[in-house]
Amino acid sequence: MARPSIYSRSPARAAGPAPAPAAPLAAAAAGRPPASDMPPADVPPSARPTWRQRLLRHERWLWATGLVLAMLIAGWPAWTAKVQRPLGIDQIDAALRESIAKEPLQAPGLAAYEAVLPSVVRVVGEPPAAASAPLQKTAKGGKPVVPAPDSEDADPHGGRSVGTGVVIVDKGLILTNLHVVDGAAKITVTFSDGSQSEARVVNLMPENDLAVLQALTIPDDLHAATMRSTSGLAPGEAVMAVGFPFGIGPSASQGVVSGLKREFRSPEGRRILTNLIQFDAAANPGNSGGPLITMDGHVVGIVTAIMNPNEQRTFIGIGFAVPIENAAAGAGLPPF
Repeated sequence: MARPSIYSRSPARAAGPAPAPAAPLAAAAAGRPPASDMPPADVPPSARPTWRQRLLRHERWLWATGLVLAMLIAGWPAWTAKVQRPLGIDQIDAALRESIAKEPLQAPGLAAYEAVLPSVVRVVGEPPAAASAPLQKTAKGGKPVVPAPDSEDADPHGGRSVGTGVVIVDKGLILTNLHVVDGAAKITVTFSDGSQSEARVVNLMPENDLAVLQALTIPDDLHAATMRSTSGLAPGEAVMAVGFPFGIGPSASQGVVSGLKREFRSPEGRRILTNLIQFDAAANPGNSGGPLITMDGHVVGIVTAIMNPNEQRTFIGIGFAVPIENAAAGAGLPPF
């Protein structure tokens, strides 16, 4: 009778090395990472690397990348800007011509004249009624005889004395020369806007040949001149005389300061003036009492006389003005 086979419950030992497990191959065939590369299932999430830890790992690379980006941003405008070549003479000349054509340069004399013009007035001194009697004399042929004027600013057409004045206080105070209004029975001033007013003498300074007038009627927009001390005035500085030469005006003539602290004796020898400003801007009978101004439009003197060694009494290049300090003192204004 045959005996049944008996199997052992213990696993049989293989004679050779154990074969490699087939799990990695199966995982690879299924598209999953091998079990050895997968994180253990029992690792908690808090133990995994954070973003901060990952950034710290690559800190050097991040700093290097940021530095490169900063350099690129800083140099971008210079890299993209076009390189401009220096301008040539022709280009500079064209640019200057274009700029001058758009905004022409204003002459300094024009600005000075426009600044003082609203303050300049025409002064006319009417002679007394008795003084006009000699004008009725007639010579042979029936023509009237006009006597020679005593003043260099006299008007041969009517015996009037014609000169200039400048407003120094907007309430109607006007500076002029004494010889313009001396002996006048009536004084009339004409303002820059064409309006006229009678004026009266409120102060006299014979030592400076100056008179202060008060206009009885003044315009609403009357402007007073700006005065400047002569302490900084020097020979060679540009000046302008504004007035009514021979009654024509207002007229302007430009020159320079020729000297300071000059003396002048009138042709009649009646008066000696001292501490005068000598200038070479053209001045003629009628300019007396007008302002002598600098190129900023400020009054530094009152035109009072011209050197005329001949009897024609015309300008030969030497004029004199009283410093404005003397004139302002006579008008009751504070010293500079």
